Amino acid sequence: MKESEKVFWDQMKNPTGNPHIAAINSPSKISSKLLLCLIFFVSFTYLIYSLKLLSSSRPCPDLHPFSSHRISNLSALAGISPLSLHLPPPLSNQTELRHVVFGIAASAKLWEQRKDYIKLWFKPEEMRGTVWLDRKVKTDYDSDDLPPIRISGDTSKFAYKNRQGHRSAIRISRIVSETFRLGLKDVRWFVMGDDDTVFVTENLIRVLRKYDHNQLYYIGSLSESHLQNIYFSYSMAYGGGGFAISYPLAKALVRMQDRCIQRYPGLYGSDDRMQACMAELGVPLTKHLGFHQYDVYGNLFGLLAAHPITPFVSIHHLDVVEPIFPNVTRLQALQRLKIPMQVDSAGLMQQSICYHKSNTWTISISWGFAIQIFRGILSPREVEMPARTFLNWYRRADYTAYAFNTRPVSRNPCQKAFVFYLSDAQLNSTTGQTISKYTRHRMPQPTCKWKSPSPASIDIVQVIKKQDPNLWDRSPRRNCCRVMRSREKKTMMVEVGICREGEIIEVK
Repeated sequence: MKESEKVFWDQMKNPTGNPHIAAINSPSKISSKLLLCLIFFVSFTYLIYSLKLLSSSRPCPDLHPFSSHRISNLSALAGISPLSLHLPPPLSNQTELRHVVFGIAASAKLWEQRKDYIKLWFKPEEMRGTVWLDRKVKTDYDSDDLPPIRISGDTSKFAYKNRQGHRSAIRISRIVSETFRLGLKDVRWFVMGDDDTVFVTENLIRVLRKYDHNQLYYIGSLSESHLQNIYFSYSMAYGGGGFAISYPLAKALVRMQDRCIQRYPGLYGSDDRMQACMAELGVPLTKHLGFHQYDVYGNLFGLLAAHPITPFVSIHHLDVVEPIFPNVTRLQALQRLKIPMQVDSAGLMQQSICYHKSNTWTISISWGFAIQIFRGILSPREVEMPARTFLNWYRRADYTAYAFNTRPVSRNPCQKAFVFYLSDAQLNSTTGQTISKYTRHRMPQPTCKWKSPSPASIDIVQVIKKQDPNLWDRSPRRNCCRVMRSREKKTMMVEVGICREGEIIEVK
C-alpha cells in the first residue's frame, strides 16, 4: 500500500505522468464537486430548519441565551450579580451632605466678627458640624443658624517650641480627632475649615463623590505663595482653604495623633502638624485646585476671573483681601455671590472665552462673578492666566514667588479691560435656563487712539446659560461662549454652554 501511494503522489506531482490519472484527479474537478456538495448540504439544512420553525407554535423560551444564561454563569463565578453589570449603582450610595461632618476652627476673640461668614454657607437643617473655640462665648439669638459650639480639649501637656507661631496650632490640629470622638453615625468625610472660610457645599460634595470614602484620603490644596509652600510643604493641605479626610483615615489618625504631635514641637501651625502625621501614616495629599487658601493681599479679581477648570469649593482669608465686589462690604459681596451659587453652583466662577469679531473684542466670562471686554484679540492662552491684581503674601517678593503662572495687567491704555460685575441671576425652573446680568463698573478709562469701537458703548451684558449640574461628571473642559444679537443698543447678549462638535476658540 505504501508503494502504491508513493507512485500515486509522484504521478500527481509529475506533469509528465499518466494523463489518465491526472485527468481523473484534476484539482479543478475535485473543487467543483466539493463546492456542489457544500451548496446542497447548506440548502437542505436551511430547508429543514425553516420547516421546523413554521411547524412550531411554542414561543421561544429564551431570545437571548448568551446574555442571560452565559452571563449569569460567568457573573456567578466572579461573585457579581448579573444586574450589577447593567444597572448603575443605587443613588442612595452616593455621598450626600448628610455624610459629611464639618470641623470649624474658630477663636473667641474674632467670633462676633466671623460667625456671619459661617451663616452664609452652613445650613443647620441639612448639615452636621461643630465650631471649636478656645473658650466660651456669649450665645445670641442667632445660635440656631450656626453649628453647635464646643470648647477644645486642654493641650497644655503638648510642647510647643516655635518662636514665630502660637500654641493654638496644637488645639486646631486636633479638631478632626475631637470631632471624630463625638461618635456621630453614618459619617464618610470630615471636612476642616476656618471661621473665615466660605464653602460652596454643593461643589464640595461633587469633589468628594469622585473618591471612595472607604479608602484613606487626605484631600486639599496648596498655598498660592511659592515661598509658603517651600517654607511649610508642597505636600500639605492648607487648612484655611479647607481639606477633607475620609472616615477610615480619621479613625487611623485618632489612634496616633497625640503621640505624633509630641514628636513635632518645633512646627509652626496646625496644617504642618496634620501633614506630619499623614506622612507617618503614609497617606499623601490628593490635590484639588478648588480649595482656595488665598495667601495673597489686595484684590482677588485676577484669580477669580481666571479660575482653573475645576469646581470652586472654598474661599479663605476674607478679612485680609478686599471685598470681591466693589463698593460693598465683604459680607455684602459674599451675599451677592450666593445668588449664582444657588442658581448653578457647578458653573460658579467658570471661565469662558470668545470674540466679538466685528468689533475686534476679546470677551472673558467668569460666570456668576464678572465679565471682561478687551479691545483687540488676545489668545486663550493669555486670557486664562490670572492677571496680577493681587499682592504676594510676602510683601517683598515679586511675581516669580507665586505657585502658578500669572500675567501683568496690561499697560497699553487701549487694552485695559472694561469690567462688568454680576448684579443679578435668575433661573427658569421650567427650561433650566439661567439669565445672569452684569453691569459695567464705571471707572475712568485712559484715552485710546485705536479706531476700533470702544466697549464703553456697552452698559449691560446678559449671559444665557443652561443649568448644568452634571458639568463635573464629564472630563474637564472650559465652556464655550457665543456673542448673540441684542435688540437693545447698550446691551450685549452672550450664550454660554457646552462646546459643540468641532467648536474651538479660534483666534483670527
